[in-house]
Amino acid sequence: LGLILIWTGSPGEIGTLLMERVCFCFAASGLSEDMLPGPYPRTPEERAVAAKKYNMRVEDYEPYPDDGMGFGDYPKLSDRSQQERDPWYKWDAPDLRRNWGEPMHWDFDMFIRNRVDTSPSPVDWNTMVKHLGLFMGFMLFMFWFGEVCPSYQPVAPKQYPYNNLHLEYGRDANQKPEDLKHYEI
Repeated sequence: LGLILIWTGSPGEIGTLLMERVCFCFAASGLSEDMLPGPYPRTPEERAVAAKKYNMRVEDYEPYPDDGMGFGDYPKLSDRSQQERDPWYKWDAPDLRRNWGEPMHWDFDMFIRNRVDTSPSPVDWNTMVKHLGLFMGFMLFMFWFGEVCPSYQPVAPKQYPYNNLHLEYGRDANQKPEDLKHYEI
């Protein structure tokens, strides 16, 4: 902002200068060359180099298939959420449950702890579907039965104080109001 206040050039030059500064900041915050995936490994030697690059054993390293999506030599990791990882292990980043230098899943943002949980459910799907079907069937039956056989609470006539608001309704004060039966429960 101070640069704009003391600038004596044209407004177009200010925009150009600011755009150069902003673009420089974006360029400085990108990934470095060694963090980007390299070309797809074709030979066993290239696979060994790529496995070492990602701190993996050669036996465990398997790249994504070379289908033109641009994954390169990035390792294909199992689709497991962070929720499945041991919470009591001394992780370098305990909130993410990962260690320094450990390769991240390509869809890492999908498998963080507050998103998809891929751990097995404690109850199998058949049992859950049966219980849901039984509950929904019972509720539909109860709604149908409530429509067929309605049941209402008995209602007594409305009662008001002061002789059923005899004067408030504009009736004659000399005339005695009729006696009402007051119900007690």
